[in-house]
Amino acid sequence: MLNVSLRQLRTFASAARHLSFARAADELHLTAPAVSMQIRDLETALGLPVFERGGRTMSLTTTGEYLLVYARRVITTMKEAEDTIARLRGLQAGRITVGMVGTAKYFVPRLLSQFRIDYPGVEMRINIGNRDQLDKQLHERSIDLAIMGRPPRDIDVRAEAFAANPLAVIAASTHRLAGARDVPPSRLDREVFIARETGSGTRSAMEAWFKEMRIAPSLLMEQNSNETIKQAVMANMGLTLLSLHTVGLEVDTGHLAVIDVVGLPLMRAWHVVSISSTSLSPAAEALRHFVLERGEAMLANLFRSAPAGAVT
Repeated sequence: MLNVSLRQLRTFASAARHLSFARAADELHLTAPAVSMQIRDLETALGLPVFERGGRTMSLTTTGEYLLVYARRVITTMKEAEDTIARLRGLQAGRITVGMVGTAKYFVPRLLSQFRIDYPGVEMRINIGNRDQLDKQLHERSIDLAIMGRPPRDIDVRAEAFAANPLAVIAASTHRLAGARDVPPSRLDREVFIARETGSGTRSAMEAWFKEMRIAPSLLMEQNSNETIKQAVMANMGLTLLSLHTVGLEVDTGHLAVIDVVGLPLMRAWHVVSISSTSLSPAAEALRHFVLERGEAMLANLFRSAPAGAVT
């Protein structure tokens, strides 16, 4: 074990989280062969395998499961040491890992770009996942902050709303309901919907709204990509319920239309989320304040056509 490096442990923890060398390579900005070599060297140092490989699937061995517990402890301890040193140095440098749901990718990179102007020495990494995946990453302390709609309920977190997130029914501009006024929710019972995958905040909001309206439209398919959903809706395969922050360009160019459904848009909120029991590094704390202070104005500027709404 004396020959095991921190780099190997970080590579192992990433590969164990994704159960994929390719996805670990993407996260760590390495090549897949480099990840494979790190894992091979780790297994050589241990004298035992940490992964079982079978065809296209991969799983942790018993050794790997035990090692993962201690690897996470080591990585967390080193992160705390880095944060302490960063406090002594001030905010000249630092490293932040930000998790965000897929819908947030339409505006979070611009927020981070503006943050970097004020703090050019801060290194940032972005993890994109659905709500369930971000819940897990927060629990594992593998991200410092998360940008998401509905915060976790089973983890002790600090969740602070910073901007409104309007959800509406979207259709192709040629759809029969495009341009209609005051469409009753009951009318949607006859339509088919294309939905986000189970586990996403958007899917949960859609299902809750359907239940509240006592409607049960047919579900044509589910996708984990907003872009794929938008393409399917533009092809008139069905309707969808999405954040207006994901469809601004397509609505402005006439490829998609927002259906005027009575009671919509649903006004949800964007939150910046962190673990309550963990002290944020100076860099992460600065980003948290930046999002809270500037996030709402930036979204309002980016999505001028989206309805305004109070953050609750």
